[in-house]
Amino acid sequence: MHNLYAIFAKFRDICKQVAGNLVNEQGNIPRCGVVSRFSDLEVVALNMASEPIGIDSESLLFVKLREYKSEIPHLISRRQYNDRRKFTASPCIVIREKMAETIDGGEDYFCIDSKPIEICRPARTKRCWMGKNEIKKAPSVGYCASQGVYYYGYKLHAVCGLSDVIHSFDLTKASVHDIHYLKDVKVDYSTCTIIGDGGYISADVQLDLFETARIRLEVPYRSN
Repeated sequence: MHNLYAIFAKFRDICKQVAGNLVNEQGNIPRCGVVSRFSDLEVVALNMASEPIGIDSESLLFVKLREYKSEIPHLISRRQYNDRRKFTASPCIVIREKMAETIDGGEDYFCIDSKPIEICRPARTKRCWMGKNEIKKAPSVGYCASQGVYYYGYKLHAVCGLSDVIHSFDLTKASVHDIHYLKDVKVDYSTCTIIGDGGYISADVQLDLFETARIRLEVPYRSN
């Protein structure tokens, strides 16, 4: 059984170390109004602590927190947590990036891959209304080569360091080819080696990455 408070306390200490001038001495983003005794940094830490132990809903999180009333006496309500989690979204991203840089900021080798995010089988797409009102954000039919099946949903693209830290990621329609994510990669990375699978094979893309950003894209040779 995970000790949620112990994980929360660890993240809180890490956030204090890397936050810098994002917050004041009390751990809050400077602003007018009443100052809560449950700081903004603690909101960020609680948000981070829930993810690695598989708590993916605020309802479940606050059910678990009932066990730690004595350890967290100034815990805010679920509604307040929801509002302040949105308010601290930008500082949270900066803190995550600083944490990643601290772990493996000097790496020159990265791995790139994609993962299917299935919503439903293609046969049921007509009954799925997700994103129907926003065509750009709507899911689509894609093919998963590793499983040899078609699916309806999205595709998660990610670049990971050799120390298992994800440095960047993006979510696209399932029909978007893996190669297209490399357009973002050459903006965010330079002078490094990126290792990918057969989905990234393209002599033109390899040449473009090297000429524009000095990125070496290492992929397996075609069998033919």
